[in-house]
Amino acid sequence: MSKVKKIATYMMLLFFSISLQAQGDMHLFSVPNKSGAVTPKKIEQVLNKSGFVVDLNSEMNSKFLKQFKKTKFKVFTLMTFHHAKYASELITKYPQSGILTPMGLGIYQNKDEDTLHVSVLSAQAQAKILGIKETKILKSIEKDLLKALKKALPNAKMHESKESAHESHELMTTYELDLDGEDADDAKDELTMNLEGAFQPFGFVIAGTQDVTFLDEDKIAEMYDFYDTYSICKLKVIYTVALTNPDASAFAPCTTMLYKKKSEDKIVIGFPSVYNWISSVNIVSKEAKDVLLKAEHDFESILKDVTE
Repeated sequence: MSKVKKIATYMMLLFFSISLQAQGDMHLFSVPNKSGAVTPKKIEQVLNKSGFVVDLNSEMNSKFLKQFKKTKFKVFTLMTFHHAKYASELITKYPQSGILTPMGLGIYQNKDEDTLHVSVLSAQAQAKILGIKETKILKSIEKDLLKALKKALPNAKMHESKESAHESHELMTTYELDLDGEDADDAKDELTMNLEGAFQPFGFVIAGTQDVTFLDEDKIAEMYDFYDTYSICKLKVIYTVALTNPDASAFAPCTTMLYKKKSEDKIVIGFPSVYNWISSVNIVSKEAKDVLLKAEHDFESILKDVTE
C-alpha cells in the first residue's frame, strides 16, 4: 500500500473569497444564567427533540481540575451532534463532510459572570472548510439548529463573531491509503488499531466514534463499504485555548473521517486543520497558537506513520 497526501488548495481560494464578505464564522449566543437554570443537559434535550441527535455531551471542568488543578469556568462543555435527516444527504453528496459530522457546540460560563455562552460554526464557515460552494444542505441544517438553540435559550442574545482572519494554510488535510487489491476490512482493522495505539503517547483521546453508514443504511451503505468518524480531543489544547478564546470550543473535539467508497480501491482519512481555530476565532495568544500548531504537527505525524 502507498500513501498520498493531498493539499486542498482550492479550499484556500474559497476561504479568501468568503473572507471578503466580512462575515464571522460563528454564531454566538449569550443568555442570562445567574441561577444556573440553563444547562448543557437542557440544551441536549431540546436538540434531540428538534431533529438532531446529540452524540457527545462532555463536561470538561472536572477534567481540567484533574489534570491542571484549576479552572476559570463554572461551565465548560463540549457537545457534538448531527442532523437526523440531513447528515446522510451531506455525506453522500460531499464525502469530505464527515469532518463536520458530527459538528461541535461549545457551552461555557466563567466563574465570575452570570452569563452562559454558546458557540457554533455557521453554514458558510462549514462550506469554507469543506471547500464547497453550494450550501443548500448546510443552510437547512443551520436553519433547524438556530431555531432549536433559540428555543433552548429563550432569553439569549445572538450575534455573529467578528470577521475571520485571513489564512493561507489548507483548512483540511486528507490522506489516501491505496489498497492495491488488499481486503478493505483487513486494512481498516490494521489502520484503526495503529491509530488508536499512536494517539495516547501524544496525548490525544478518542472521545467518541460513529459508524456514519447507520445514519441511512440504504443511502450511505450503497455508496461506501464503510464510513467512520472519530471525535478526537487533546485536553491541553482545549484548556490552553479556552483561557483566551473559549468560543473556539465550537471546534472541539475535532472530527476525523475514515471511509472507503465502493467504487475506489483506497481508504481516505481526513481532518480539519487547526488553522480553522486560529483564523475563525482570531486567536492571537502565542501560547494558544503554539499548542494548536504542535497538535497539528503531532496529528499529521501519526497519520503519516500509520499510512506508510
